[in-house]
Amino acid sequence: MATGSAIATLVLRLLALVLLAASIAIFATDKFTIDGQKATFRDIQAYKYVMAAALLVFIYTLIEIPFAIYHVLKEKRLINHGCVPHFESCADQIMAYILATAVGAGFGTTFEYKKVLKDFIEGLENLGFEGVEEAKSKGEKFLDRGNIATGVLFVAFICVAVQAVISSISRNNSATNSGRKGYWFG
Repeated sequence: MATGSAIATLVLRLLALVLLAASIAIFATDKFTIDGQKATFRDIQAYKYVMAAALLVFIYTLIEIPFAIYHVLKEKRLINHGCVPHFESCADQIMAYILATAVGAGFGTTFEYKKVLKDFIEGLENLGFEGVEEAKSKGEKFLDRGNIATGVLFVAFICVAVQAVISSISRNNSATNSGRKGYWFG
């Protein structure tokens, strides 16, 4: 029977993969058009960073899933070298940090742009411009979808962060059980 940490690793990686894919899909389809002007996530620098971070962690997770499946099914690692748990631990932590910064950037940007949009629309209304409600509505929907995508990414971050803790514990256990005292090859 596979260990609890191996099963948890697989479940968390699969869940993170699904959440990352959902976040990427929401960002990719988030767009609006006003008077022939089209806006997408590519028009906001922070959203491009959020998308790039989500894609990077998605690819990493996709690569790691076969190893996790093998570990659960065979009850041993596919590559049975002492540095593999250390590599996974470090890589999981780096991916968690990348997602954490992306989530902060996504939420912060959405919050600030919503404030700017509200003030801009109010300014146009005070100047007597009419028909700005459509722009306000479409702009808010665009930013709300960015917020939803970032929220989904936040849940993926939690999965990856918990995975980083599990891989760190597994790394420490494998080093203790193998009699190694050094970090990489000790």
